[in-house]
Amino acid sequence: MESWATFGGDLHLDLTAGRARGLGLRAALEDALRGAVRTGRLPAGTRLPSSRELSRDLGIARNTVAEAYSQLSAEGWLASRQGSGTVVAERGTPTAPGPAALPPRTPAVRHDLMPGRPDLSRFPRSAWLAAARRALATAPHEAFGYTDPRGRIELRRALAGYLARVRGVRTDPERLLVCAGYTQGLGLLCEVLREQGAATVAVEEFGLPPQQEVITAKGLATVPLPLDAAGARTDLLAGTGAGAAVLTPAHQFPTGVPLRAGRRAAAVAWAREAGALLVEDDYDGEFRYDRQPVGAMQALDPERVVYAGTASKSLAPGLRLGWLALPADLVGPVVRRKELADGQCGVVDQLTLAELIASGAYDRHVRRSRLQYRRRRDRLVEVLAQRAPEVRVTGMAAGLHAVLELPPGSLGEDELLRHAQWLGLSLNTLGWCRTPSDRPPADRPPTLVIGYGTPPDHLFEAALEALCTLVRL
Repeated sequence: MESWATFGGDLHLDLTAGRARGLGLRAALEDALRGAVRTGRLPAGTRLPSSRELSRDLGIARNTVAEAYSQLSAEGWLASRQGSGTVVAERGTPTAPGPAALPPRTPAVRHDLMPGRPDLSRFPRSAWLAAARRALATAPHEAFGYTDPRGRIELRRALAGYLARVRGVRTDPERLLVCAGYTQGLGLLCEVLREQGAATVAVEEFGLPPQQEVITAKGLATVPLPLDAAGARTDLLAGTGAGAAVLTPAHQFPTGVPLRAGRRAAAVAWAREAGALLVEDDYDGEFRYDRQPVGAMQALDPERVVYAGTASKSLAPGLRLGWLALPADLVGPVVRRKELADGQCGVVDQLTLAELIASGAYDRHVRRSRLQYRRRRDRLVEVLAQRAPEVRVTGMAAGLHAVLELPPGSLGEDELLRHAQWLGLSLNTLGWCRTPSDRPPADRPPTLVIGYGTPPDHLFEAALEALCTLVRL
């Protein structure tokens, strides 16, 4: 009987170690229970099986279990409660040793002004729930199985129409790939580029460091393109030796400038002549305020430009839904990489987004959000003009962030970040966005990159107050 009476139900009590040391059954059971409590595997308050249940699970006499419980209760490891049976006692909970010296206490973040993040309280819960109900009611049974790695055809059809109408993208459902956000899409493209012989990717001089990390993690080097008032210097691409370039034509992150028409044409001409690829990150393409819509660069040459979009800012990053409009010759290789990565994205969210777009609810949500974010942007400009007129504010014609250039003599960027921490502010600096380069950084005034999308409405004024305190230090 002892050969199989090793584990006690869900408690997973191993009696073999105690038995190997010559302990009797009761002593081995007591030893196993002490060990489970001592290590925290059975935390204080855990209700133990009755003696009848545990004896049946272990295949030993009920009296043996009852005597073990009684002994451990006397030692303070267990406690018997009227009507609740036997539980792990508080005094039996292990106490982890504290650190020799606690680090200085850091104030909690009260105001999130990190760029590129939406106001999550604006997620259209009611519209999403209604769309999910309609989508689930009409979805075919096969939708919930292993489906096309490119994504559900319902979403790809909806996206093809939406992107053509709103962003001028030239594609069709067969050339669209649904992925787990822009990060995954960029990673898949980099894998294919490396497989096809590329070694270097040109990127903008300032951008999001996580994207640089994705490129280098896939085994590709990066070379920075300088930026000016017309956007990235695409006229310099020919001298980079790159096999691809990643650009943010609609609203460069973080400077906010759009890529001028001549620079777009130069990038496409380079891609054609060099047999290279352009990746268009449509950063902030849907949130524009003071100018006419800037169409997607992809329309200039769909066979040389990959269009990359996402629902991370229009809806929420937690959905992990993005898309790539691919050149015909890249569909097969990229889809294969997606299939190897995770097979497919979550079907229910895809069906829901497709229904949200098809019903017009997505357009209505984007319009409402655009209006709300514009009000916030205008309020930010107003408050800074009143409280800190010496601060130069730029990069706000679109998107969810602004660039704040502080006057000469202000604190350095590292020191500003330390003070921001103590003010409960979370934000970033232009230096954080700089692409690694062999060239020394240009001499420039301290500059903050702050997002105005994240704080909920009731905390927005308090966030602006804390920001004004920081820039006036």
